[in-house]
Amino acid sequence: MALKATIYKAAINLANMDDHVYLDQTLTLAQHPSETQQRMMLRVLAWVMYANEHLQFTKGLSEESEPALWQKSFADEIEVWIDLGLPDEKRMKRAAQKAQQAVLFAYDDNAFGPWWQQHQPKVYSFTNLAIYRVSDEIMDALLQCCERTMQLQFTIQDGQIWLNSGDLSLEVTPEKLQ
Repeated sequence: MALKATIYKAAINLANMDDHVYLDQTLTLAQHPSETQQRMMLRVLAWVMYANEHLQFTKGLSEESEPALWQKSFADEIEVWIDLGLPDEKRMKRAAQKAQQAVLFAYDDNAFGPWWQQHQPKVYSFTNLAIYRVSDEIMDALLQCCERTMQLQFTIQDGQIWLNSGDLSLEVTPEKLQ
């Protein structure tokens, strides 16, 4: 019998003063059986950084041809493609070709260095690709807020991202590499 996804609910209050986006939204997150809670919370952070009414979660790990999140136009064109992890050059190129804007949130401090050294010279040619490095410290901070039902408040100002959850107040700003 196949394992089922674990469902999480996140009530998000977002004040993005840099982009003038202010939202109160409840997200329903399905954690794939092979997905860690840290990665699931990184999907939330990615959603927050690019939040708008059309950005949505995809089938993710269940469908290799889709990113973790995307934003599509009414004509079904991919406007924003957001991936997580350390993909190969072929996947990054595909994302950059299919979407108006491609974004990668790279994580895993142990594997990141060799991956970046190998891919850095190649990805600079993808002018519509933004790459963020998410440290293990940020991944651990996100995990501190993970519960089946979450109340998360994000404030983005001057490029810094602050997360409040209950008594916790954490900075969770990824490093922009490209």
